[in-house]
Amino acid sequence: MAERPTTNWRRGIAEEAAELAAGTLDPDCACMVELFPEELLLETDAVLDVFEADLPTLAEGDDARIFAAVERVVLALNAVNEAHDECAFETDEREQLCAYIDEALTEQGVDVAALTAKCGLGRHELTDRWRDW
Repeated sequence: MAERPTTNWRRGIAEEAAELAAGTLDPDCACMVELFPEELLLETDAVLDVFEADLPTLAEGDDARIFAAVERVVLALNAVNEAHDECAFETDEREQLCAYIDEALTEQGVDVAALTAKCGLGRHELTDRWRDW
């Protein structure tokens, strides 16, 4: 299964905590806990749980159902971002979330490049129609 961005973010928090504990990181340079508060991680994971539950139903290749699933996950992530003062997902996080959605669909047998091309979109424009973050 595609690795969730939240897994990566939690790993970064743990690595930073280890560096702080070892004294190899100046506390003034620590930012991971601030960037990724537990509430944000839990909310993002809840959204991704729903998306992952939808994935097996998309293997049939119905374009409308695939786009509907993408729309739902993106709109739910918009709500998480909004709840965190529109700054939950910065550039790196946006890229990770979009890559995760693409990879998760691909693992289900969805040809994302072909799907988006049918709509005159580039592969990396899959989420753009609905994404505010």
